[in-house]
Amino acid sequence: MSERLLKRIGRLVSASANSLVDSLENAAPTMVMEEAIREIDSAIADVRAQLGKVEAARYLSTKSLNADNSRHAELQAQIEVAVAQGRDDLAEAAIARQMDIEAMIPVVEKSIADSDAEINELNSYIQALQAKKREMQETLKHYEIANAAAVQAEHAGTASTATQVEQATDAFNRILNKAGAPGVSSGDERKLAELDQLARQNRIQERLARVKSQAND
Repeated sequence: MSERLLKRIGRLVSASANSLVDSLENAAPTMVMEEAIREIDSAIADVRAQLGKVEAARYLSTKSLNADNSRHAELQAQIEVAVAQGRDDLAEAAIARQMDIEAMIPVVEKSIADSDAEINELNSYIQALQAKKREMQETLKHYEIANAAAVQAEHAGTASTATQVEQATDAFNRILNKAGAPGVSSGDERKLAELDQLARQNRIQERLARVKSQAND
C-alpha cells in the first residue's frame, strides 16, 4: 500500500467531527461531516481495490507453489526410474531441476506469508474506516436532531480554509532501511561463480548416490 494512502487513512481515522467542523470557516457542520463520510467511503474503496490485488497475487503464488511441489514429486519418481535403468545422466538432469525448484519454493512461501499479513492489515484498515464512518454518521445525526440552527451556522470555527484537516498520522508511516552489500571484483565474481557451480555439481552427485543407495536397499 502506498504511503499516501496510509496517511490518508490515518488522517480520516484520527479526525473527530468537531475538529473537522472547527477547521472550516463559514461551513455548515452537516456539509462538513457529509463530505468526510464521502471521503471515508472513497478510502474504503481504495483499500478494497488494493485488497483485491493482494488476494489475486496470493492466489497466483499459491498456484505456483502447488505446481512446484507436484513437479518436484514427479521428478523424484523419474529419478528413481532413471537410476533403475542405469541412466545417471538423466537422473542428474532431474536432480538439478529439483534443486532449482527447492531454491524457489522458500521465496514463493514467503510471498504467500507476506500476502497473508498484508491481507490482514488491509482488512483491519477497512474495519477502522467503517467504524469511523459509523461514528461520523452518528455525530451527524445528533447535529441534525439537536440543533437545526447548526446547519445554517456560517462561522463554525476560527481556522482558515487553507488549514483544513491534514493531520497525517505517524503511526502509519513506514521506514524502510536498506543496507548495501560491499562490492567484489570481477575476478572474484568469476571465482565465486565457479565455486558455486562446483558445489552444485557436488550436491547433485551426493543426491544421486543417495538415490542409488536407496534403490539397492
